[in-house]
Amino acid sequence: MNPKTYDKNPAAVNALSPEQYQVTQKNGTERPFTGEYWDNHEPGIYVDVVSGEPLFASTDKFESGSGWPSFTKPIDAANVLEKRDLSHLMLRTEVRSAHGDSHLGHVFKDGPREAGGLRYCINSASLKFIHLDDLDAEGYGDYKSLFTKEAQA
Repeated sequence: MNPKTYDKNPAAVNALSPEQYQVTQKNGTERPFTGEYWDNHEPGIYVDVVSGEPLFASTDKFESGSGWPSFTKPIDAANVLEKRDLSHLMLRTEVRSAHGDSHLGHVFKDGPREAGGLRYCINSASLKFIHLDDLDAEGYGDYKSLFTKEAQA
């Protein structure tokens, strides 16, 4: 949708808060119900805090009760990579940004069935929220179409 290119920006990595660095660069996890976006209900998109690549839209966000922002699908599957994760003595599927290589969280098969059954459980610390009203100014104007009635039908 957007011809802009994204990559791991060293200046953005250096500007991360300690928690953002721990989550995105060291595969950490923020505590549930503490992240900035777990209870955000504003319209907009969520991008990788390191690369800026578009990851998730508020139109695909749902209340999972987990304490982390949860989405049924990414905006563009090409921007989200899935990797097998055997840490913490569990078999899980890790989710990383494709271009920024940021650890985002995990995907589980316990999401809303009517929306495909997936739950992308994402750390707020790995995200930057771009409000619908700011998409043009932030260079994400092409994504405004996600918020039309036709796109949501």
